[in-house]
Amino acid sequence: MAVADAQNPRVGETTCGSLLQKLQEIWNEVGESDEERDKMLLQLEQECLDVYKRKVELAAKSRAQLLQALSDSRLELSSLLSALGEKSFTGVPEKTSGTIKEQLGAIAPLLEQLWEQKEERVKEFTDVQSQIQKICGEIAGNSNLSESPAVDESDLSLKKLDEFQSQLHDLQKEKSERLHKVLEFVSTVHDLCAVLGLDFLSTVTEVHPSLNDSTGVHTKSISNDTLSRLAKTVLALKEDKKQRLHKLQESATQLIDLWNLMDTPDEERRLFEHVTCNISASVDEVTVPGSLALDLIEQTEVEVDRLDQLKSSRMKEIAFKKQAELEEIFARAHVEIDTEAAREKIMELIDSGNVEPTELLADMDDQIAKAKDEALSRRDILDKVEKWMSACEEESWLEDYNRDENRYNASRGAHLNLKRAEKARILVNKIPALVDTLVAKTRGWEEERGISFTYDGVPLLAMLDEYAMLRQEREEEKRRMRDQKKYQELQHTEQETIFGSKPSPARPVGTKKVVGPRANGGPNGTPSRRLSLNAHQNGSRSVVKDGKRDLRPVAPMNYVEMAKEDAASHISGTDTVPASP
Repeated sequence: MAVADAQNPRVGETTCGSLLQKLQEIWNEVGESDEERDKMLLQLEQECLDVYKRKVELAAKSRAQLLQALSDSRLELSSLLSALGEKSFTGVPEKTSGTIKEQLGAIAPLLEQLWEQKEERVKEFTDVQSQIQKICGEIAGNSNLSESPAVDESDLSLKKLDEFQSQLHDLQKEKSERLHKVLEFVSTVHDLCAVLGLDFLSTVTEVHPSLNDSTGVHTKSISNDTLSRLAKTVLALKEDKKQRLHKLQESATQLIDLWNLMDTPDEERRLFEHVTCNISASVDEVTVPGSLALDLIEQTEVEVDRLDQLKSSRMKEIAFKKQAELEEIFARAHVEIDTEAAREKIMELIDSGNVEPTELLADMDDQIAKAKDEALSRRDILDKVEKWMSACEEESWLEDYNRDENRYNASRGAHLNLKRAEKARILVNKIPALVDTLVAKTRGWEEERGISFTYDGVPLLAMLDEYAMLRQEREEEKRRMRDQKKYQELQHTEQETIFGSKPSPARPVGTKKVVGPRANGGPNGTPSRRLSLNAHQNGSRSVVKDGKRDLRPVAPMNYVEMAKEDAASHISGTDTVPASP
């Protein structure tokens, strides 16, 4: 059985005996001599001894390391206990109890527990010392200390920690007292700045940037320098308040004298009631915010100077205000007036003194009332004009859209344009009825009042007539193009009958693009007149000059030009259209 295991090592477990047996078989097969065999066996024994020696040395070295680790652990344990101020600690194992590893295993959790306790104690010391250092810096005026305080880790006892906490408590009390003084000064500065109309934030930030309201209470400077500068600021503001009050009281006395001389009504006197109320007040009695502001003092002085010219200047102010209201009403109603001439006339009337102020204002009130009535009567027509303009814009867009050969391609946004085109067609179909309604309402308005209805200076009926004429021209041009297209299709059909073939769709037979002179606009010589109803935006007008009517654009579309562009691609070479001169 042993021989079988040596021949097939995989069957059983490989041992020294089986390997030696295998070696004997190899020697027998090779014919090795006994001397060689003995020599090799001695060599094997020596190698085994060397292996055992190395293992013993490693074991001894490992034991020495464990003993050193145990000694270091005990030393570290003693050092931690001393630093923490602990005289004894439960759970420390005896030096001779158990194996080395058992002793190490017993000390390890104790060391971990003591290290955690030390880290917590260091954090407590760091926190307390940092607060002490911060408060000392704030008192000294050096609060930008970024370095953390050094903690003496050799003494982390609770007694030492109590000493630091007692020191911190005293410093916190001193800080609270200083902060209370700072807040009292800041409050006084705030009240004085409010009365004097000064910028409180800029005033206190000149003393120290931390004194503004945006910072927290506990972040304000409490240094000796800050307290001293705050006290000086309060004194300076009180002196300024005293001087301003004296100056304001002098101006208020002059103002009351002028009111009495000019018999000024109580309504106007109440405008400066907040000034005259302090005419006999003491410095401490003036506490209303802004009551001693520089602009108020200057305003009082200006009012004193203004009273001599009160009637004329006030008259101009009221008259121009009413004129501005009148101009605004006419602008909303799209009625054109000569604003420059109107204002010059008002100035002339006031400066000449030939008209009483009450009569002039009453006349202007009548004009405003009439303008409002006229704007109200024009509102319905103007609303329909706006609808007409919007519809014309959509019609122009629709024409451009219909000329686009790629409008049905599956491009981005094509479905949105398709929806807009459907809505535009519905809106365009309503244009004729809208124009008819506009014409009827405009004529009725003109017959009722006996004047022409103008839109920013342009007669509205002239605009509508021109739009209807151009729309008719466009329809006629479209019908002509349809007839011409039918004629071309008929020619193509006849050619198919005669020659038995159909012209190539890529290049139609006898068809070319004819472009006439552009004396009046687009191809084929057809006139290209673009209408724009936004005449008031670009300065265009339709007026009569020297017996000739100057037709400017009045509708946002170009029907004829669009028709010409369509026609240019279909006109036959044999049926060219002569260009207009």
